This record gives sequence, C-alpha cells and structure tokens, in this order.
Amino acid sequence: MNIVERAKNILLKPKEEWEVIKNEETTVNALFTQYAVILAAIPAVAGLLGYSVFGMNFGFKTFRMPITTSFGWAVLTYILMLVGIYLIGFLIDTFAPTFGSTKNLTQSMKVAVYAYTASWVGGIFYIFPVLSFLVMLAGIYSLVLMYMGLKRVKDVPQEKMLGYFITVIVIAIIVYFVIGAITTAVVFSGYAMGAM
Repeated sequence: MNIVERAKNILLKPKEEWEVIKNEETTVNALFTQYAVILAAIPAVAGLLGYSVFGMNFGFKTFRMPITTSFGWAVLTYILMLVGIYLIGFLIDTFAPTFGSTKNLTQSMKVAVYAYTASWVGGIFYIFPVLSFLVMLAGIYSLVLMYMGLKRVKDVPQEKMLGYFITVIVIAIIVYFVIGAITTAVVFSGYAMGAM
C-alpha cells in the first residue's frame, strides 16, 4: 500500500477505494504503523509550528505559545489521537452485531483509520492558526468517509445504517471531547502555572 496513493484515493475516489480497502489483506498493526502514525503526525507538527512560530491573532496582538508548551500539546495530541482512533475502531467492532454487521476488528479498524484521512490531511491548516476552521471542514468530510466505510466495509444493512452511523458519531464526539479535555488540562494548566 502506497500511503500517498491511498490518501489521495480515499479523498478523491472514496466509493472505489472503500471497495479496494474492504478486500485488502492487512492487520491492525499494519494499519497503524504504515498509515495512521504517519498521517496523524500532520496536524500535530502543523499545530506545533503554527501555534509557536506563526501564532494566533487576537485583535492587534499576536499570541505565540512557548515552544515547550506547543511541543507538549503536539506530542499529547498525537498520542491521544492514535489512542482515540483505536478506541473508535474497537467500539465500531463492539457495536457491529447490534446493527446487523459482523465482528471483525481488522475491518472495523480499516473504517476508523481510513475515515480519518481527511482530518489528518486537513490538519496541515493548523500551520496557520487563522485557517484552523478548515480543519473542521475536513473533519466533516471524515464523517462522510466514515459513513461510506461503514456501509461498504462493514456491510451494514441499509435499514440499520443510520443508527450505526449515529452511534459511531456519538462515540467519536465523546472520545475526542475527553481527549481535548485531557490535552487542555495537561498542557495548558502547565502553561498557566508557568505564566504566573
């Protein structure tokens, strides 16, 4: 699997690519080591540079995080993002029988990992914090990819698809809310303490 081709295809030709992904032989380990750990670094590195080098504008003042704070944010965000993807994939698999699909951890992880491609690639916009809203748009496209992946890779019956998708979205929101809270508490509490 060529990572650039896979990312390009999942973003530009998702219907066709999900069919390829569905039939592809792989392992959970390979999904993470050959794809997720590489792409998940994009928003972390872009955020590190964006928040410490370019900074955020508030009125007439530009605020830049100290490099140590933004580095801590980047490392913690990166690690927790990968943990979050694994947890979402695990829960996709756990809930599969409830929605007429079969349990298959590798297939569930394929959906979780590849659906987040848009968010990871869109994370490049963190390099200019003023463009961070574009990451949110990429996140919305990741939800579209998630829907398509659940439908094609997990073979969910059409009548149960919406319920499964909503369940996965709620799970993802909860997982990333917790990750955001942890990151904020750990990184920015230290920053606030250092600023005193």
